[in-house]
Amino acid sequence: PAGTWLLYLPCTWSIGLAAAPGCLPDWRMLSLFGVGAVLMRGAGCTINDMWDRDYDRQVARTASRPLAAGDISTFQSLVFLGGQLSLALCVLLCLNYYSIILGAASLSLVVTYPLMKRITYWPQLVLGLTFNWGALLGWSAIRGSCEWSVCLPLYFAGVMWTLVYDTIYAHQDKRDDIMIGVKSTALQFKEDTKQWLSGFSLAMLLSLCLAGMNCNQTFPYYAAVAAVGAHLAHQIYTLDIDKPEDCWKKFASNRTVGILLFIGIVLGNL
Repeated sequence: PAGTWLLYLPCTWSIGLAAAPGCLPDWRMLSLFGVGAVLMRGAGCTINDMWDRDYDRQVARTASRPLAAGDISTFQSLVFLGGQLSLALCVLLCLNYYSIILGAASLSLVVTYPLMKRITYWPQLVLGLTFNWGALLGWSAIRGSCEWSVCLPLYFAGVMWTLVYDTIYAHQDKRDDIMIGVKSTALQFKEDTKQWLSGFSLAMLLSLCLAGMNCNQTFPYYAAVAAVGAHLAHQIYTLDIDKPEDCWKKFASNRTVGILLFIGIVLGNL
């Protein structure tokens, strides 16, 4: 699913940037983080469905989710969540102590994110803080601690990227959200959405350039950043915020954005 890729890709960027010059990224860490992304994306979905089961029943796109449809009980979902988090903990314990503590610190964001749409028009910002934690964790897993001059710009770039793709995603449900009282950046920005998305994209690109300069990246990296910029520009220019199917298509295409940047990081490092 697209969401798993969007959680995993910031981890790959960080692991790639942390590799020694001239070397490929650590394949073991890429694999470990891939398993972790599947588990934590799944756990996040379970938590989200537990919090939102009453809302999901009122939205056509989500009414068939197991909890909303009554196919499973809240207790069963809690047991399932326990299994997901236990397996994710096994993955986390394969990392160094610094990374174990850093990874555990993200759990509060995972648990509280689904509540944000009830209290703020900026739940996408909280999702960005949650989904891009791997931009910090990937580097620390390789190097033993964070190099903040690289990790913070990379993390910020990821947060800006999430604001782009999840605002697009939120436009799918804006009519239902108004009816049931759920907030989002799609409802906040309304017809000004494209201007906001353009600003977030520019902030993302500048932050990626800063992260690259602070770890001595080379031409292929900046070529990839330019390609990312072109992809985002096309995405925003052709977006129809009133067509849910187009919003989904544009949202899902962000996997390409993440993969382009990862390829640029690897080639730049080599």
